[in-house]
Amino acid sequence: MIEVNHLKKEFRIPVQKKGRFAAVRNLFSGEHTIKRAVDDISFSVGNGEIVGFIGKNGAGKSTTIKMLSGILQPTSGSVTVNGIRPFDQRMENARQIGVVFGQKTQLWWDVPLIESYRLLREIYKIDRDIYQKNLDRYIPMLGLEEVINKPVRQMSLGQRVKSDICAALLHDPRILFLDEPTIGVDVVSKKYLHDFISEINRERGTTVLLTTHDMGDIEKLCSRVVVIDAGHLIYDGDLKNMVQRFGADRFVMIEFEESVEDFQIEKAELIRSEGNRKWFSFHRSETTPMELIRFAGDRFPVHDIEIIEPDIEGIVRNLYESK
Repeated sequence: MIEVNHLKKEFRIPVQKKGRFAAVRNLFSGEHTIKRAVDDISFSVGNGEIVGFIGKNGAGKSTTIKMLSGILQPTSGSVTVNGIRPFDQRMENARQIGVVFGQKTQLWWDVPLIESYRLLREIYKIDRDIYQKNLDRYIPMLGLEEVINKPVRQMSLGQRVKSDICAALLHDPRILFLDEPTIGVDVVSKKYLHDFISEINRERGTTVLLTTHDMGDIEKLCSRVVVIDAGHLIYDGDLKNMVQRFGADRFVMIEFEESVEDFQIEKAELIRSEGNRKWFSFHRSETTPMELIRFAGDRFPVHDIEIIEPDIEGIVRNLYESK
């Protein structure tokens, strides 16, 4: 569905002069530096996949999305989206993709939401029956009934993002690009969005490429992740494999029936102690939680246990540090 081969994107940055008459000198100076935002990355996304595209600020995520959507022209390399070259065939590409940028909106600020949708129906030349069927389906799924006749400027951020996702899907795109869709969105709206994206993917086979800093989005939606840093691809694979490779340390909390002295367990490290509760870290390849619990239970009566998996943010941090 999406093929990216040796993709590069460079920007020319003018060198700013300093000192007297700097403003005038800058007008006539041809000096510039080259900033390579995307540096020789290759990956593919299959039909119906939900792929997390993650990285630090400035890693090149949004630049890549803009090249995939036809907004930017690659400096070199090739991109095809369902067989179409996005920048060269922008109109054809626009008909098959939906795009949501979390900090921007494609909706008209001062008119009721439904009027924005009607304008989009005309722009995309959506069949009336398909348009109405999609509205009837998406509005209740996203909880937009109370804002459908409200101007966009009067909406909360969560309502606006849900409205933008609905707008991006009105023309039945085969591919959905989501660039930081949940940034600043409240917990309830995130739950709506996670459920909605999962259902659309399952029901219609919509391919989704998701960029986000919210690791909760990745855990809820993606089975595969592509990680880039400073324009370079550093990981492309299964989320579970990434957890196993870069999240090898696990944790177990053991609560005893009464307060006990600190003690050590072979192949584990005591990292925290509060009264009758002890937290141990261990490497997943060296021992198991049950072995630790059995060892502790043979010495002291155990009241409760909790197995704590490493958080995805820590795993991504380990991935960067391992480069």
